[in-house]
Amino acid sequence: MLLITFPLSRHFVLKRKIFSSCCRQMSAMSTLLINQPQYAWLKELGLKEENDGVYNGAWGGKGEVVTSYCPANNLPIARVRQATLEEYNDTIPAPKRGEIVRQIGDALRKKIKVLGHLESLEMGKILVEGIGEVQEYIDICDYAVGLSRTIGGPILPSERPGHALIEQWNPVGLVGIITAFNFPVAVYGWNNALALICGDVCLWKGAPTTSLTSVAVTKIVAQVLEANNLPGAICSLTCGGAEIGNAIAKDERVDLVSFTGSTNVGKQVALKVQERFGRQLLELGGNNAIVGCQSVTEPSLHIVSLHAAVAIMTCGEKHTGGGRESGSDSWKHYMRRSTCTINYSKDLPLAQGIKFQ
Repeated sequence: MLLITFPLSRHFVLKRKIFSSCCRQMSAMSTLLINQPQYAWLKELGLKEENDGVYNGAWGGKGEVVTSYCPANNLPIARVRQATLEEYNDTIPAPKRGEIVRQIGDALRKKIKVLGHLESLEMGKILVEGIGEVQEYIDICDYAVGLSRTIGGPILPSERPGHALIEQWNPVGLVGIITAFNFPVAVYGWNNALALICGDVCLWKGAPTTSLTSVAVTKIVAQVLEANNLPGAICSLTCGGAEIGNAIAKDERVDLVSFTGSTNVGKQVALKVQERFGRQLLELGGNNAIVGCQSVTEPSLHIVSLHAAVAIMTCGEKHTGGGRESGSDSWKHYMRRSTCTINYSKDLPLAQGIKFQ
């Protein structure tokens, strides 16, 4: 009888442990904000309890599972499974032009409020700032659409008689985009819209603390790509931490690294990119400083102080026109210049200094 009782008691103890473990998992899932009725709008963005954080035409993710928390109440929103270094290598796409920026802007317009709500929830900005940041992405899409019809090169005179030089701009290739937590939508948009109309492809690594926003934005862009029968890898995503950012900076397949963040980390990125003679585009802290001279009048100082206060209230750097999207030649960061010689005369084109006797 004892021989029978012991296995039975052990069986019941094991069963109780399994049951309690399942209960804890169900309890953890129920505490996620995405499962609460007032946050049902998160599912309109295609988000769920656990989200894949890798996109290269297909969604995946085999790395660490990171929980995103609302900074207002420290409650968990949802989880994102990040990329491994092996998966990062699989997200490097072949360069292919993507002239679909207008459609991306239209798709963002349809989701502007719900995407702004997500940014406010996950990053901590006030709602109007979250919606306004999505609007910045839309605005740069509109700007890029017009810009795509104006990119050209001049025809230059040559020292050779009967010759002319034609300047042509070609896509740089693959643009690695590393963005910070304080502008999780707009900074990617500034890079993405310009890079696409220049004929580049993008690989995005957002901040780990705003992974849900990165996933939601990529889902919107992916729908536009799929609707146009274009490879999803044109706009790839790898959610991850410093190891993924480090891999992007060192990867010789990444033709241009665009980094937004602190000056200290920016220096490290610059050195790693420069070691492989790569191209870099840095938007670091303090690049939009406001300087007041002694001759400035008191009303002007009040205006400067007010602008500085607004920058603090908006949870980070407030761009004042010194950003990468400013200026008529900002697109040149994402392209390579080449020059070719055209012979429009009837004479045989010869190398300089060569003459037939």
